[in-house]
Amino acid sequence: MFFSPVPMHIPDGFLALGVALVLWLIAIAVVGYALKRVNADVGERQVPLMGVLAACIFAGQMLNFSVTGGTSGHLMGAALATILLGPWAAILVMTCVVGVQALIFQDGGLLALGANIVNMGVIGVAVAYFAQRTLRKLSGKWSGGLFVNGFVSGWLSIFVAALACALELALSGSSPANVAVPAMAGIHALIGVGEGLITAGALAFIKTARRDLLDMERQQAVGGKAVWIGGLVIAVALAVLSPLASAHPDGLEWVAEQRGFLDLAQGPLYEIIPDYVLPGVANESLATILAGVIGALIVLGTVVGVAYLRRNRAQGA
Repeated sequence: MFFSPVPMHIPDGFLALGVALVLWLIAIAVVGYALKRVNADVGERQVPLMGVLAACIFAGQMLNFSVTGGTSGHLMGAALATILLGPWAAILVMTCVVGVQALIFQDGGLLALGANIVNMGVIGVAVAYFAQRTLRKLSGKWSGGLFVNGFVSGWLSIFVAALACALELALSGSSPANVAVPAMAGIHALIGVGEGLITAGALAFIKTARRDLLDMERQQAVGGKAVWIGGLVIAVALAVLSPLASAHPDGLEWVAEQRGFLDLAQGPLYEIIPDYVLPGVANESLATILAGVIGALIVLGTVVGVAYLRRNRAQGA
């Protein structure tokens, strides 16, 4: 049985206008500062890694995995991006992924896009960054520290981002805090286990295949054709597997359905590739695979284009 990925992010209608606008302002301020820091901190040879990692995160997010209680979770990727790229480049990567999902695939509302960027691209990255720095100091030179770091950072990034979403829902009047917070915390504590395992597994693979990518002190060693080819192969492979995604509702949708505010969700203003199914393709599995490949390439091109454009402007200033 093949399934299509289900929408994953906050739709329009869940957040009050004032809450959504404040989160948009926060997103713009943080992403703007992240762009400046990327210009200063990220070497040119790291830009391809940013692009292919964004493509892999996009494709990986299409693979919802089943969680107990008839719901599903999905990779967020903030912890993995933070460990490999540092916080500022990770924020840029997550912003491009979430932005393309909303604008092209109608996953998450346009008004709620600021909230989705803040939750996944700012809070998720910040939590992962502070967690991995703390754990790195505690683990020292222990060989297993990297994987514990990945698991805990991944779990915390999902859990705290879910709590932030719950508080936003409470401030919007969609669901009382004493209802939304326990519900979101409970289901995302389980989803976070999947995030942690995926993050640790990805780090184990990277350590075996390209150990230099884990050495943040040797930026000049990052890059090359292997990064381009290897990253694209992984992204395409994940897109090919995307029809196997769980058809169960994701954590937020499940909570909204269980707590009675799912009807607040508003449909998109327009549709390009809705629900990760490419229009005009009769075979739904093929339509999902093609949508995933197209999305991964768009995300890759967006991240690389933005990074190079900003660097060229900075150098010409």
